[in-house]
Amino acid sequence: MNKIVAVVGMCGSGKSVATELFEKYGYQKVYFGQVTFDILKERGIERTAESEQMIREELRASGDKGIYAKIYLPKIRELFKNGNVVIESMYSWSEYKYVKQEFGDAFSVLCIATDAPLRYARLQERDYRGQTKEESMKRDYTEIENIEKGGPISIADHYITNNADIETFKLEVEQYIKSLK
Repeated sequence: MNKIVAVVGMCGSGKSVATELFEKYGYQKVYFGQVTFDILKERGIERTAESEQMIREELRASGDKGIYAKIYLPKIRELFKNGNVVIESMYSWSEYKYVKQEFGDAFSVLCIATDAPLRYARLQERDYRGQTKEESMKRDYTEIENIEKGGPISIADHYITNNADIETFKLEVEQYIKSLK
């Protein structure tokens, strides 16, 4: 039976690294954040942390905090017919509920948990979308308060702590992926 796994966690926890490993094992990726990037491009707005936040909140202000899942459900259905799917950047509780209602037990959530001070340090070192500690803390609060980010994190089916080196983390993610077969 094919599977759908959403990789969730706070910014800087290691979601992208984990998602890349799922792809290495043949999972097809659906990146919820792509909608935000497409809208920014359409509008000719520079891609910054602030502009991304503006679009995320604008879409969800429509009254549907699950809008990203609604947009991507047709693509997820199509990919799921042909194999396993990994979802990156599922943020809201409403998004979780849409996907869970549609796919039931075929859908699970992997949470990547990393201590906040370590995430903030990693985000400061990023070449792409780097953030100061203050910017990272502000983003955490905004995502928890405005887009229901805590829901999928708190109900995850499995947790991997990413407080060690990258190789240890990758091994743990690969072990988890293998356990899904």
